Amino acid sequence: MGLHGDSRDLSRGRTARAGPRRSGGLRGGAAVFAAVAAVFTLTLPPSVPGGDSGELVTAAYELGVAHPPGYPLFTLVAKLAIVLFPIGSVAYRVNLLCGLFGAVAASLLFFTVFRLSGSYAGGILAAGVFSFSHLTWQWSTAAEVFSLNNLFVGLLMALTVRFEEAATAKERSKIAKIGAFCCGLSLCNQHTIVLYVLCIIPWILFRLLKQKELSLGSLLKLSLYFSAGLLPYLYLPISSYLNQARWTWGDQTTLLGFLTHFLREEYGTFSLAKSETGSSMSEILHSQVTNMRTELSFNIQVLAVWANICLARKDRPNPSLVWLFTGMFCIYSLFFAWRANLDISKPLFMGVVERFWMQSNAVVAVLAGVGLSALVSESNRVLNNSIGLQCLEWLSAMILVTYQIYSNYRICDQRTNYVIDKFAKNLLASMPQDAIILLRGDLPGNSLRYMHYCEGLRPDISLVDQEMMTYEWYLPKMAKHLPGVNFPGDRWNPVEGILPSGMVTFNLYHFLEINKQKETFVCIGIHEGDPTWKKNYSLWPWGSCDKLVPSEIVFNPDEWIKLTRNIYNWTEEYGRFDPSSWESVANEEMWQARMKTAFFIFNLAETANVPSNVKTQLYTHAYNLYKEIVYLRKEHPVNWHKNYAIACERMLGLRERDTDPEVLLSETIRHFHLYTQKARNDPQLADILVALKHLREELQSLRNRKNV
Repeated sequence: MGLHGDSRDLSRGRTARAGPRRSGGLRGGAAVFAAVAAVFTLTLPPSVPGGDSGELVTAAYELGVAHPPGYPLFTLVAKLAIVLFPIGSVAYRVNLLCGLFGAVAASLLFFTVFRLSGSYAGGILAAGVFSFSHLTWQWSTAAEVFSLNNLFVGLLMALTVRFEEAATAKERSKIAKIGAFCCGLSLCNQHTIVLYVLCIIPWILFRLLKQKELSLGSLLKLSLYFSAGLLPYLYLPISSYLNQARWTWGDQTTLLGFLTHFLREEYGTFSLAKSETGSSMSEILHSQVTNMRTELSFNIQVLAVWANICLARKDRPNPSLVWLFTGMFCIYSLFFAWRANLDISKPLFMGVVERFWMQSNAVVAVLAGVGLSALVSESNRVLNNSIGLQCLEWLSAMILVTYQIYSNYRICDQRTNYVIDKFAKNLLASMPQDAIILLRGDLPGNSLRYMHYCEGLRPDISLVDQEMMTYEWYLPKMAKHLPGVNFPGDRWNPVEGILPSGMVTFNLYHFLEINKQKETFVCIGIHEGDPTWKKNYSLWPWGSCDKLVPSEIVFNPDEWIKLTRNIYNWTEEYGRFDPSSWESVANEEMWQARMKTAFFIFNLAETANVPSNVKTQLYTHAYNLYKEIVYLRKEHPVNWHKNYAIACERMLGLRERDTDPEVLLSETIRHFHLYTQKARNDPQLADILVALKHLREELQSLRNRKNV
């Protein structure tokens, strides 16, 4: 079945074959959608996930603009889901929408394979193995743009197959127009799909040209349909002009502002991050292949290769489509590996990069479904046992899909995942009335924005983004939505003055001075580029955050310990989450928050110019706090062992009457040893081992003196 030949017999034969496949494909696709939607709905997180989810949901809820390139289609459809779905939290409704997107993507993959091969089992294999892989399942149940991108990948492949099947010029023209519109629409979501669009469009145009059905007029019509698909981008300047959203990104009311956002210039066009040095292209490609084997299995990779090997036989149907899909996979993988400028040796960055491999995994799953059908067809040609082989085909597909569900269900079942929800609620609950929070980073920024704007928590608090204050659009757009905050200029810049554009810059010191009537916190960390706050302010630990305190206020360790000891109600076990997940990042922050006061007091004792009795008091406070948290739980951050061991060593040097030198030495040795066992990558490891040897000798000498 190809696009060559114009005889009536071929046309009638193609139509006869397409008829049963059309109805079978639709029925099978509907069944796949129902099954996948049921599983995804069952495993949805009930509240906001980590990453960009909080920001995307907030942008949809407020009808603002999301981070570059704006994701207008996702924002508008998510807003509809928030309004129309009557159940759950605001985030749950968008999670549900994404689960339905994922189910549609699965049905489209089934449809693509079934129409290519006529195999129900091959279609189910492609849809099931892809949908229930860890990556796809995880990101199909979270309020993110990836499941909608998967939907468009499936849709473009399904339309390409339908175009190849079309028996008449009229039908080809109709499908080409729908496809052009969908190509444009797909670019209103995730821009990585442009690499597939740039493969499919030339292929379609070549097929039309070969059939003598491509003219200047038809090319113009296709261009208009493609442009119509881009219409959702009109939402960006409209939203920016109205400026009603309490959270939005960028100023798209000018052509320059629109292009800056559309081309992701603030992140780096065609890059994942700005000013990042990433892993090499070969490292990312190797990791992709390894990840694919983990996500889809080695068997799926073999079947995808087999689909291409079978093209050597001249009687195979649709060889050009298999080559097209394989080419799409290769071009995407190579381009992405070239432009993915993140260091994947870091678990969190690896988690960012691997999400983009779903787009290539979808193509591999389709090729594997075709490969399974081709393998059965070749085996039947040799063995001539169609019934037995058909049963084996179904059994293979069901085993591989069932194994995917069995392997990933536990980790992808997010029904009880409130980690990011609790993280944000704890941070907000810890803040005093009318506080200003200077946000930094995706985790606190996106989760707190969601809770504050969408769930209405702590309306008295003002959220100001540190990074955004350095952008020239931020304060002109957002200052009116922060009525309790005073800004001494138009843009944050450590060098104060008037820019050529007429904007007045201000530094952090003057921002703090003009808002002295309010308590100001930084969460998490403070922008390194502006040290002016150090003139008259200090940073005191406040859980995961820090409080900016005027220097004239004297630090009272007893009061501060009492104030921050039980600042959070956090019950998650340490180390229970995947290191590449946002839940792991949130859990780490909350655990490390328990030792920040101890670390601050110890550092004060080390660096402050204070009398010896005050220094002794500070060391004692730090030692007691470290001892308390180290023995509170069996599992805790490994650096606690090192910090506690150093605190014991300092207490040993104080020679206080109520301390036992032998106990302190034993504790120092024990926790330094535990640290060296768990922190193999510490650059100071060799020095610690030398110190351990010396401490053991000292302990033995002390015991010998006691015996004498």
